[in-house]
Amino acid sequence: MKILLLGSGELGKEFTIAAQRIGQTIIAVDSYENAPAMQVAHGFEVINMLDGEALDKIVAKHKPDFIVPEIEAIRTERFYEYEKQGITVVPSAKAANFTMNRKAIRDLASKQLGLKTAHYRYATSAAELQKGVEAVGMPCVVKPLMSSSGKGQTTIKTADDIEKAWNYAVEGSRGDVVEVIVEAFVKFNSEITLLTVVQNNNPTLFCAPIGHRQERGDYMESWQPARISDKDLYEAQDMAEKVTEALGGAGLFGVEFFLADDGVYFSELSPRPHDTGMVTLARTQNFNEFELHLRAILSLPISEITLEKAGASAVILATENSANPSYSGLEKIAALSKADFRIFGKPTSRPFRRMGIALTYDSLETPIEAIVERAVEAAKLISVKQ
Repeated sequence: MKILLLGSGELGKEFTIAAQRIGQTIIAVDSYENAPAMQVAHGFEVINMLDGEALDKIVAKHKPDFIVPEIEAIRTERFYEYEKQGITVVPSAKAANFTMNRKAIRDLASKQLGLKTAHYRYATSAAELQKGVEAVGMPCVVKPLMSSSGKGQTTIKTADDIEKAWNYAVEGSRGDVVEVIVEAFVKFNSEITLLTVVQNNNPTLFCAPIGHRQERGDYMESWQPARISDKDLYEAQDMAEKVTEALGGAGLFGVEFFLADDGVYFSELSPRPHDTGMVTLARTQNFNEFELHLRAILSLPISEITLEKAGASAVILATENSANPSYSGLEKIAALSKADFRIFGKPTSRPFRRMGIALTYDSLETPIEAIVERAVEAAKLISVKQ
């Protein structure tokens, strides 16, 4: 099959590797040349994916069997037409279109499906944001409707933060939607990602829950399995199944939840492999998240997902701008036992850009905190240099 991959970052790179291992053809697309997935794909295209005409041209040129989005900034309304042409959009045109914009997915979850979410409002100006903050109360969180990896996200604690939060959200927004969501702060005990695998002709499956810690709205460490009560896990699985069924299609969804004293809150959803799910590269499961996504897309039956080990991932961040980054410390991390790493191959760096991950793993009997700590220490061994 020919797969047109829209977005070619580190997640797309691992997906491309998984696809090539079972004989699929990948054309990687992004807005800049030499993106990570392009380095391992059969071919590539460089376009602005918010340009609908440019998107139409490469779809017509390559005539893919599947279109697999990996980022948010895509003219997703075009996907409905591609489905009419007989192309499979992953997971579906509706899923891709709804989840590229926080407004559509939040209203689907809260208003249509009745899932428990934080109280929220929308704003298209700093003045509207002021009213939204008054409605949900402080502290609260502001996010662009279209963004990823925490870009543009701010916690508002005082009225003085509102204008700065608006400007930062607009600056961090992807696409051409100048609108934000302001959410009441949920007093949660922990956050989890529930990787949910929807199959065409077989039951929906769930990976063991993944815990994660964030800074600046982006994940710093993730671990699997996360601690969760049976009651909360059942509730999260029920919510995940409802929302993925409403969106339609097949593939892996990363569904995020807050775990609080008063139950489980739906947070966000990505219709593709999730950054926190990179912990599955630490051999925690029989299939990693990229292999699961691919098999579900191709209707290859997945009989079960088994948790094999406990594992953790910790990000390797750049600290400065570079047009040709290099790395030191690889021999140090390579010498560690029960550890691994990935360097993504991004052609440029900037402060806080995720350039790689450290991975650690151990038996399921090992305290997960110890495995996470080893991952954090391993990540410190690698430096990104100019």
